[in-house]
This record gives sequence, structure tokens and C-alpha cells, in this order.
Amino acid sequence: MFKIALTAFLTLAIVPPVMATSGPGCLVVVNVARNDALNMRARPSANARIVDVLPPQTHGIIHLDAACRPPSQPWASRWCPVTHYNGDRTTKGWVKARFVRDSDCP
Repeated sequence: MFKIALTAFLTLAIVPPVMATSGPGCLVVVNVARNDALNMRARPSANARIVDVLPPQTHGIIHLDAACRPPSQPWASRWCPVTHYNGDRTTKGWVKARFVRDSDCP
């Protein structure tokens, strides 16, 4: 009995926790033409380096990491910190608020 309990404990101890990917907190690309893409930037600036490209409707999961800022600006002028999950690739960066909309995570 002790061997079974020890084996179960060791098996569970080495399995990484599963992260929830459903519910609120994700974004979808909007206001971008089908033949264009939203550039994800390294910093909250249109002059910052592009770290990823998010085509409408085929971009994987975009997770909103914190509130878009600065809150003193109109919504369309704010920048949102995001993480982009696309297959085995994960990218962190910033997108302009006017090009994303809230969505449930798949």
C-alpha cells in the first residue's frame, strides 16, 4: 500500500499544473482589414519594435495581462499589455486598444 501511495504522490508532484484558458480576459483583433494585421509592439509606442503580428480571426489566443493605459487617455489612445499564445510560441508585448475587443478565452 505504501508503494502505491508513494508512486501516486511522485507522479502528481512532477506533473506541472494546468492553467485555465477559458473565461474572460482574452481579446480579439478588430478594426483591421482581413488582408492586414495588428502589430504587437515591445513597448507601448507606435515607434517600438514589432515583436509579433496578429492577423484578424487567425491570431491564436491574446490574453490581456493588465489594464490598458494610461487611464487618463480616451480608450482608442490607450495601450494594452498582452501575451499572445499561438501553438508552441508565446510572445509578450503591447497592442493599441482601438484594435482589440474583450472576448472569452477559448
